[in-house]
Amino acid sequence: MSFRSLASLLVLGATSSARAAPSPAGAPGDGLYLSQPEPVQVVHPQTFQGNGSNPRIDSAASYRLVDTYDASNWFSKFTVENIADPTHGFVNYLNQADAQRLGLYKTQNNQVYIGVDNTNVISTSGPGRNSVRIHSNPSYNHGLIIGDFAHIPGSQCGSWPAFWMLGPNWPNSGEIDIIEGVHTDSSNQMTLHSAPGCSPGVGPAGENGYRVANSDCGAGSGYNGCGVKSTQANTYGTSFNANGGGVYATLWTSSAIQVWYWAQRDVPSDVRNGNPNPASWPKPQANFYGGCNFDSYFKNLQIIFDITFCGDWAGNVWSQYTSCYNSDTSCTSYVARQPQNFRESYWLVNSVKVYA
Repeated sequence: MSFRSLASLLVLGATSSARAAPSPAGAPGDGLYLSQPEPVQVVHPQTFQGNGSNPRIDSAASYRLVDTYDASNWFSKFTVENIADPTHGFVNYLNQADAQRLGLYKTQNNQVYIGVDNTNVISTSGPGRNSVRIHSNPSYNHGLIIGDFAHIPGSQCGSWPAFWMLGPNWPNSGEIDIIEGVHTDSSNQMTLHSAPGCSPGVGPAGENGYRVANSDCGAGSGYNGCGVKSTQANTYGTSFNANGGGVYATLWTSSAIQVWYWAQRDVPSDVRNGNPNPASWPKPQANFYGGCNFDSYFKNLQIIFDITFCGDWAGNVWSQYTSCYNSDTSCTSYVARQPQNFRESYWLVNSVKVYA
């Protein structure tokens, strides 16, 4: 179960839920998305075809590169969100100037580093540990999103990182969580959040993960979502990094939302050479298919990176992670007093590419 969807309620000022609360005038994040560019209409000929019982991806489709995010342009294509954490995490999201001054947001060796404070013991009564949260300036409708990672946040007690996509009117515009986990998790969870009535099944090709939470992605007014937990090793956190990093690809069409993972050594040649061909790829990690009008439930999504601590998900399940709980019965206290344990809590991004 993921509670990350709550972020949109405050950050985007949605009013579609009783929990929604628009940012007051002048508050951090006020008007954050009002001046964003028009969504990129990534409407692609690739569809699921076949006899109905065994639809396939159209192998004749080809993709064009719409956006590349890398060290050469990252700071001009992402906006830093200097806001109170809408998921109630024990975190202090810095503005860009402070994040860069403190070395938590930078480029190095042609890669992008997004990290957290790992040196200072802090007060449990303060806002929380310094971190960074960013969103892409463009938003998208459909697409193939490929994230290439040298390192993702490690499997650390107290942490809750995510690489995800979010619409402007949550839950009605939807949310796609591509990489997400908490505490000492070693396998990734991929989750969709939407308005009620989107209940995708498993596509004919199957999926490597198993379903968690609910069949309706709008369960709990969108808070609970519908998830898939990977059964493949090295898909998240410390084991992902020990395995040399990897690549996640998310294909979002009118028919399905699918997520693939490869270790760096296993990335297909078509991905490496910039001519991705999902029709040739093996079984996806998650294969949300049918049972949902994806065009109605998912639209105008932006790409988001963050690392928060405790909060609505990680804080609520703290006692279920025995090694964490035995270290400190309070998630907030642990995060405040153990800065050295967050040295591996950072993203090191080679690139994110969006294809149409």
